[in-house]
Amino acid sequence: MRLFYLALGILVVALIWLGPLVSAWRGSVTANMLAHMGVVAVAAPLIAFGLASRLVLSKASGNSMLIGLPIIGSLIELAVVWGWHAPAARRWAESSAWGTAAEQACFLVAGLFLWLSCLAAGSTNASSHRAAGAFGLLLTTIHMTLLGALLALSPRPLYGSGDASCLGTTLTALQDQQLGAVVMLLVGAAVYLAGGVALLAGLLAEPCRRIA
Repeated sequence: MRLFYLALGILVVALIWLGPLVSAWRGSVTANMLAHMGVVAVAAPLIAFGLASRLVLSKASGNSMLIGLPIIGSLIELAVVWGWHAPAARRWAESSAWGTAAEQACFLVAGLFLWLSCLAAGSTNASSHRAAGAFGLLLTTIHMTLLGALLALSPRPLYGSGDASCLGTTLTALQDQQLGAVVMLLVGAAVYLAGGVALLAGLLAEPCRRIA
């Protein structure tokens, strides 16, 4: 089953990087956000599930570093996501193939590091580790929701002033930015929230299992 998750995650990355979004995200914030969320909130957790074998997690269960890694992963994700959504970084990613490659590579690496860290911590028997895994994903939900809200509520476009073409649909620059923010909120923030809640639910259910 883990091999299936790994293959599916790699397939999602391939479809994003080799499909129509590869050209569409250069001129549209929404298309860029679809690619971004597809990498960090769909492909990254699937690949992480595939890579996080039980053998590796069991050996890591006594490692005190598992408490800090999810928090570090969340902070790295914050720096990567907020950094690449700065107007100057966005312009470089739009105008340069190297910029696009660097942006997408950063998204994938940061997403994998965060999900692997949180899944590793959440799969141990130590309550402190499992709490750290849940907190890492919930913290990511908070800062991703904040960025999405800032982009959605901005009174002016941050990434240009002309019309944008998103997969055949023409939008104003502000509409394109707002729709991209909605994608971030509905896909990214929701997936991280679901992952954090799932880990937290497992942690809260542990005392009940012990009593039973």
